Amino acid sequence: MVDRNDIGSWLSGPDTSGISKYPGERLGLPESGSGSIARAGRRILAIVLDWGVALLISNFAFGGDSWATLAIFAAEQMLLVGTLGYSIGHRMAGIHVLRLGGGPAGPLAAVVRSVLLCLVIPAVIFDPDQRGLHDKAMNTVLVRR
Repeated sequence: MVDRNDIGSWLSGPDTSGISKYPGERLGLPESGSGSIARAGRRILAIVLDWGVALLISNFAFGGDSWATLAIFAAEQMLLVGTLGYSIGHRMAGIHVLRLGGGPAGPLAAVVRSVLLCLVIPAVIFDPDQRGLHDKAMNTVLVRR
């Protein structure tokens, strides 16, 4: 049965002792600086830059076809994240993709992560550690360099 201790009083609010103080704390990552969770501003900047690169290539090679732009964006994500751990936008924003254990994401993680990223919804649904469903699916995390 639920009692007052479970939900708190109207003065103290609910019990928040089990909630992390900052994104990435539960994952053992630092609060700020290198290795900390990449926040929304850096993520948005990176995706805008990556989409801009894909759009630029698509405009010259395919007349700006929207499916070609999406395919170029996905290919960039798969190739660069799978080999280097970051895309052009990630690099410019100072972030990169790692496995939770600290190693590189790898090709399979990059492919699955990119496909889910292109579906948009998995990327905009995230947990308290600011990991989207595309990152959770492949056990990866986007961190600051």
